[in-house]
Amino acid sequence: MFNLKVKIDLNSGFCFGVVYAIEMAEDILSEEGELYCLGDIVHNDEEVRRLESRGLKIINHEQLKDVKNAKVLIRAHGEPPSTYQLALNNNIELIDASCPVVLKLQNRIKNSYDKSENIYIYGKHGHAEVVGLLGQTNNEAVVFQDVAELNMAELPKEITLYSQTTKSTDKFYQINQMLEEAGVTVNTNDTICRQVSNRDKELRDFAKKFDVIVFVSGTKSSNGKVLYKVCKDQNERTHFVSSLADVKAEWFGKNESVGICGATSTPMWLMEDVKTHLEKL
Repeated sequence: MFNLKVKIDLNSGFCFGVVYAIEMAEDILSEEGELYCLGDIVHNDEEVRRLESRGLKIINHEQLKDVKNAKVLIRAHGEPPSTYQLALNNNIELIDASCPVVLKLQNRIKNSYDKSENIYIYGKHGHAEVVGLLGQTNNEAVVFQDVAELNMAELPKEITLYSQTTKSTDKFYQINQMLEEAGVTVNTNDTICRQVSNRDKELRDFAKKFDVIVFVSGTKSSNGKVLYKVCKDQNERTHFVSSLADVKAEWFGKNESVGICGATSTPMWLMEDVKTHLEKL
């Protein structure tokens, strides 16, 4: 017996946008036993499997074209206007669980596009939220993950800068400064969700308090990759797990303290399962 002292970070787990989407899905599944969802409802395979066992059916955009006269959930990441138009054409009832923060950002980008501004979005190429944001601009905005992707000499003299809601606040303002130093006038729109960005600071403190950190996240979660690195930078003995099967006994010593934390897409029940497992080692 290791006699581990295990504590879960209570600030970890689903952000309110994900909670909202999952609650909507569960309500419909309880009533009807079946619901389509456009893309993984959350970037966590364990949670997706749990909901699939209750009747959730994950489909992609290609499969959506063949769906008619049914209910389809839009997850927290949001969708481009083309998805709403397809739903109208196919008599699909959309259950719109788009995060309010994302919807507000979509509206702001649409307004900038209507004013013919040069729109640049700091975000991950191909990410579901970014696809929805691009859709507000008829896919004309420029998306970049790093300043190195931009040719400073060819940038317009004035740009309007937005960010994917889950990006690092510090990095966003570094980018803003670099653009201004290159002589670009930047109309800056800080559209980063503070519930997500504050996790960065909270986890820095949390990771220092324990001998070992077990970071629980789905492998598809961008937010999970970023926050895992935050923990690893503070505590070398940080380990990434997606399920109980990933936990290894050799990570721990007798009477050590263990902190469990996770991404904004990590369900609390999974972190609790990991805690129970560790306490039995």
